[in-house]
Parts: sequence; C-alpha cells; structure tokens
Amino acid sequence: MVFNKFLPRFPKKAVPAALSLVLLASCIHKKYETPITKDTQQPDKVLFDRAIRDIERGRYEVARISLNTLMNTYESSEYLAKAKLAVADSWFREGGGNGMAQAEAEYKDFQLFYPDMEEAAQAQSRVCDIHYKQMDKSDRDSLQTLRAETECRALLVRYPNSKFAPAAAQKLRDIQESLAEHEYVVGNFYWRREMNPAAANRLNALVDQYPLYSKSGEALYEAGDSYSKMGPRFRKQSGEMFGRVVRDYPLSARAKEAKQRLQDMELPVPPVNQAALEREKWEEENYHHPGMSQRSFGWIKGGPDLSHAAKSGDPTMTDPKKTLPASIPVVNNEETASTAQGTGTTDVSATPVTGSSALDTKPDARTDTGEKPAGAAPTAAAAPAAAAGAAASQPLPTNRDKELEEARKKQAKQQEKLNKKKKKSKPEEQVQSPVTATPAPAPAATTPQGSNSPGPTPQQE
Repeated sequence: MVFNKFLPRFPKKAVPAALSLVLLASCIHKKYETPITKDTQQPDKVLFDRAIRDIERGRYEVARISLNTLMNTYESSEYLAKAKLAVADSWFREGGGNGMAQAEAEYKDFQLFYPDMEEAAQAQSRVCDIHYKQMDKSDRDSLQTLRAETECRALLVRYPNSKFAPAAAQKLRDIQESLAEHEYVVGNFYWRREMNPAAANRLNALVDQYPLYSKSGEALYEAGDSYSKMGPRFRKQSGEMFGRVVRDYPLSARAKEAKQRLQDMELPVPPVNQAALEREKWEEENYHHPGMSQRSFGWIKGGPDLSHAAKSGDPTMTDPKKTLPASIPVVNNEETASTAQGTGTTDVSATPVTGSSALDTKPDARTDTGEKPAGAAPTAAAAPAAAAGAAASQPLPTNRDKELEEARKKQAKQQEKLNKKKKKSKPEEQVQSPVTATPAPAPAATTPQGSNSPGPTPQQE
C-alpha cells in the first residue's frame, strides 16, 4: 500500500525496469573466497566444496549440514578450521537478527579454538562488521555503536599487524564520529538553553575523548562560552577553551570568534599548532561530498552520517573518563589532594582533655556578633579571611540559573503591579476619610435645680 502512493510519480516504463533490476540482484550471489584450491577427490574435500557452492547460491542451511558432517566425521581433516569459519560466514551472509547473533557466536568460537591462525583476525573483523552494520543514527540508541567500538579496538589490540587493521582503524574513526556527534547534540542542547555547568562539562569531555571529531572547534567554543557565563571564578577555564580552538582547530568555523573572545578578555592568543593545521588541510582536500543519490535518499538510510568522519589520525583507544560539572562542590579540596599524594592522615584518635581548653578560654563563636569597638585596628589575618569569605559567598552556578532569573523578573513585575495598585487606592481612601479628626466637645454638666453642688476645683479648670 505504501508503494502505490509513489508509483504514479514514476514513468510507467521505469517500473518494470526497476523490478527487473531487483530480481537480477536477488539472483546474483557473491563468490565465497577461500584459499583452498587443491583438486582432490577426498571425501572431506568433496563435502567442503559442496558446502561452498551452496553458500554462494544462498542455500545456507544445506551448506551448514555439509560442514557439520565434515567436522563430526573427519576430526583430523585439514579442512576442519576452514569448515568452522565457513559455518560462521554462512550465518553472516544469511543476515537478520538471528543470523548476525549466530555468526558472532561462531566467530568467537573460532578465535577460541584457533587463536594463532591468520583467519582469527578475519573472524574478529567480521565481528566488528556485525555491529558496524547495525549502528543507528547518532541521536538514537548507541548500543550497537558502542559494541562496534569495542570489537574494532579488540582487533587493533590483538592483531595490530594484520591486513584487516587499516580498515578497522578507519571504521573506528567512523564509529567515534557517531559517538561524538551524539555527545555534541546533548551538549549543544544544554548550551542553547544556558544550562552552563552541564554544557561545559559535556562539551569539554567530548573533545578530550574524541579529538578527531569534525566539530571539535565548535564544541570547545561553546564550552568556553558556557564557562564565561558561570562567573569570574571560571575565567581561566573559559580562556583555555578558546585557546584550544585557536591552537588545535585553526580552520574551524569558530576560530576567529574564539580569537576575538580572547582579545576581549585580555588573554594571550596561543600560536597555531602546525601539525593540527596540516591535518585539517588534508582532511578538507580529501573530503568527498555526498552524491546526489545519497543526498536524495539519505533519509531512508538507518545508519549515521559518516561523511565528515576523519580519514587520518590515530583513533582513541581508551574509555571515556567520568567528569563532574562545576555545579557540584568539591569538599575538602586540599585534604583530598594531600591524601591522593600519600601525605594525608586517615587515622582517628581520641584523648581525654585535661586542664583548660579552647572551649573554656575562648568566647563562644555563636555569641560573637562581629561588632568591634570604634578605632580598633584590623588584624593581620583579616584581609585573607575576607577574601576567602568573599569567594565562598559567591554561589556555584547551576543548570537552572536562567529559569531562576526569569522567575525573579516575573515576580518583580508582579510586585511592581501590586505596588502601583496600592498607590492608586491610597488617594481614594484619603478623599473619603477626613484629613484631621477633631474630637466632639463634651456636653456641659447640668445640675438639677435646688441642688447645692460645689463649683469646679482648680485642677478641673
């Protein structure tokens, strides 16, 4: 039903041609490459040749039956290792989720039983291909991408001199381009929403882990911009980020802006790294633009866009380090550093107090109001203590600073409206109420006729 919507858009003559091409492609099978060319009529060789022909024609189940018969019947055959590898290749060619899982298990078994054979590197290369072909887009699940990175690294570590090593190194650069793009999308999301601690932490760690990433310059610039918005205490980190853009990624789109930011901050502009400049020039000269078909039907492809992946340089062979954003305070920084160097004290002891102690001789800090008599000279430790107190009083940045600022502005506007309403209502109340309230005169005291009441006393007058 889906294809019926698109068929009227194509010419009528193109539809049969396309169908014929699909049928022709389904009939063509790739030839199975095997170094065994010995012409003999031995039973094990006959079974092996028959299985290879079945693999080339797509009869994978029949081929596996022949290969299992060979391995179970002729335990000392010279084709035993080749047969086991062919079983794994049959699952690899069959494809699908079940086929790829079975192929990986068979390749792992082959490396376990024949670790010193030349085909062991080929088996590891196929395991890398299994996960490399199943990679999803950079903004989606990265499970297969991480598995592909692990398997390609294993190939370079175990078989560095194999003929499959150069291809595995390029695949590893492609894989790390996809992983770095995933991290950059998250960090850029934080940066655009001014979640500065999270953005700076994510983008800085991204470039440290994947320096060959095509957008490393942009990531460092955004990290430096995030640090600059987190207060003066992070001025040094901001300058370092901008300096790395100018030094290590001079051809980046953000290099000029980073240089201008350093000049505005009155920080020295580092010189350009010539090796990094030559590498970026080589990457630009050897960049292959996507073809028309790839640009038109790229949305159909399920894998990531690897057209900007690096073609030179050594891929990263270590796992990413765990980092903490600047919004998390570091407790006992000096004590932690001394303990890490082996000079700290971790023992705890208790001794009874004899005689007078500081609790008895010194005033209670809780009752000290901080007031000093007039004319008292400041102590020598007052300036450092004041500086330390000022630094400690500055709050650490958070990922919600922008939202809090907007909430404060909104609250201030609401309070201003309330104040205006109160000012308008006060004159009305003053008009309705008298300006000066004079007490009413007290009624005169009357006495009944014929009564002998005394006159007013002097005090009453």
